[in-house]
Amino acid sequence: MDSNSRQIKQHNSRIKRGGEMEDKLLIKIALEAREKSYSPYSKFKVGAAVYTKSGKVFTGCNIESASYSPTICAERVAFTKCISEGYKDIEKIAVVGSDVKISFPCGVCRQFMVEFGEDIKVICAKSIDSYEIYTVKELLPHSFGPEDLQ
Repeated sequence: MDSNSRQIKQHNSRIKRGGEMEDKLLIKIALEAREKSYSPYSKFKVGAAVYTKSGKVFTGCNIESASYSPTICAERVAFTKCISEGYKDIEKIAVVGSDVKISFPCGVCRQFMVEFGEDIKVICAKSIDSYEIYTVKELLPHSFGPEDLQ
């Protein structure tokens, strides 16, 4: 078991109410993920933590590239780790960027998230005590999703 798996297992066993992870713990996990950011160009670190309805946590951080286009945001890293492990039952995601003001997912991440549910809760935070909660639908109204391909 790698250190990230051990860390997530520890988090999965702490501070839960009624089987659900508290938002503040998910923010804490996102803050820890932010420290793993590879952002030598923008110097803007972002961390994210996804919580599934089945009780699993997946983390992500932004990873930059010198050519910029291949850069991937923390939210999509966390989502792709979650989906690639077979979990599509995403309940919520915590996103932490700046310590100064609350950071929100970019448009690409919002479009990516809507693919898995417009009712997913998005916790946008700058600290454990300073955050705002939205749904994906609130952050991306009138989105284009799977139902539009019917």
